[in-house]
Amino acid sequence: MYFTDRGIEELVDRRGEESVTLEWVADQLRTFVDQNPEFETPIERFATWLARADDEDDE
Repeated sequence: MYFTDRGIEELVDRRGEESVTLEWVADQLRTFVDQNPEFETPIERFATWLARADDEDDE
């Protein structure tokens, strides 16, 4: 188990029943980067990965 799995499990436990939009997620990511600018590159990579997750050309 990766250390990040604990945070992911907490997210599911606390908010797993909620429905959210991608716009809400994007707003949360922007707020997080505003508060934690040192994470700008990993968040950008994660957002790009999510955006392209279904692109067959990137495999």
